Amino acid sequence: AFASRFELFEQVDKYLGELGDGTALPEGYGEALADAQAVRAALSARPLPVAPCHCDPLCENFVDDAESGAMRIVDFEYAGMCDPLWDVADLSVEAGLDAAKEAELLRAYFGGATPTQEEVGRVVLYKAMCDLLWTLWGLLQHKNGNPAEDFWAYATGRFVRCQRLMARPDFAQHVAAVRAGQPSG
Repeated sequence: AFASRFELFEQVDKYLGELGDGTALPEGYGEALADAQAVRAALSARPLPVAPCHCDPLCENFVDDAESGAMRIVDFEYAGMCDPLWDVADLSVEAGLDAAKEAELLRAYFGGATPTQEEVGRVVLYKAMCDLLWTLWGLLQHKNGNPAEDFWAYATGRFVRCQRLMARPDFAQHVAAVRAGQPSG
């Protein structure tokens, strides 16, 4: 177990505070953040047991040690106790999985079982929220002048993907499935 917890909405609030009032947010970010309150309420209504999570499973944090034959996970800056489906969702986003590959990932994660509507819903909600969060991280990198890449483009790209997912007709159904704990069927 980790001593710390990864709290999504606390991290969003922290990043917003670090950005300050004078930082330009992508157009529509405030509305998306307001809409995310329904996600927050649904997740809060049905909290699941937490487990040790990496919370930043981008592909660069997986190192193939060919010599030993081991896969190593690095960069535990965000690691903490969290709903494990956060890592599943974030991994899907970071790896750019399409629907078929994501379904394969979920089947593997659930040991071959078909995930419930609530479990699929959690993954969808977390995918949107990881883009909402990492948009702010990108804006912080941009604000601080990090020269590693074009972080404005990174942030706006993440946010556009978040908006698209939250605008899908089935997004509200996923929110409702999580809130209700809807079983498969």
